[in-house]
Amino acid sequence: MTVQPAAEPILRIDHVTKRFGGLVAVDDVTFDVKRGEIFALIGPNGAGKTTLFNGITGIFPPTTGRVVFQGGEITGSPPHRVAALGIARTFQNIRLFEYMSSLDNVRLGQHCRMHAKLWDSLFKTPAERAEEKRVTDNAIELLKFVGIEKYTHVYARNLPYGSQRRLEIARALATSPALLLLDEPAAGFTPQEKVELMSLVHKIIERGITVFLIEHDMKVVMGVSRRIVVLDHGEKIAEGTPEQVRNDQRVIEAYLGKQH
Repeated sequence: MTVQPAAEPILRIDHVTKRFGGLVAVDDVTFDVKRGEIFALIGPNGAGKTTLFNGITGIFPPTTGRVVFQGGEITGSPPHRVAALGIARTFQNIRLFEYMSSLDNVRLGQHCRMHAKLWDSLFKTPAERAEEKRVTDNAIELLKFVGIEKYTHVYARNLPYGSQRRLEIARALATSPALLLLDEPAAGFTPQEKVELMSLVHKIIERGITVFLIEHDMKVVMGVSRRIVVLDHGEKIAEGTPEQVRNDQRVIEAYLGKQH
């Protein structure tokens, strides 16, 4: 019988701790995210999940420990460099350019992959025009991919809430990431929108992009994730498949309390 090699880690969190003064928000956390999987980070409110995302993406670098992406250490790298290396993210609180169209929001997401120089922009050289067309065509394709092409020329602020969430995903995908971090992507969604979100996540995986998500909705987490890590008060208390995590006593106590 041939033994298949384990999937290569695309991201390694290596003994990461984040302190804010005397508060330890993330406490010596270690895990790997495998290339090509849907990986979830869950835990009660205040567990340190978004803080860990912020540490990965350079917003609040870890106090100690290492973040390794595709074999290279990125600990403390600024957000623009992290994005250029191939990590994109969405936010728990939507951060769109409200008075820009959906198209321009996604076009802007591609700036880290653009090559035109100031001279090209000033004099509208053939190279600049060709790149402008490529960026626009790609933005339109991404709006179709997430299912909001009818809002192409609508200001972001005028989109329905669920479509704003999808627009933020499209803008993140515009950076051509290898790893996509989704922070509470199902927040505020109707049951039908959650089903559609799970379908979209699987479509993203089919594009060769690894997905790492934070999510409170357990139906979404259990429905899409291959592996899950659980944080509680900044500490990792469990890691495994959805079935293993669902039946872990420490996880049950973290969510329901020991009396249950």
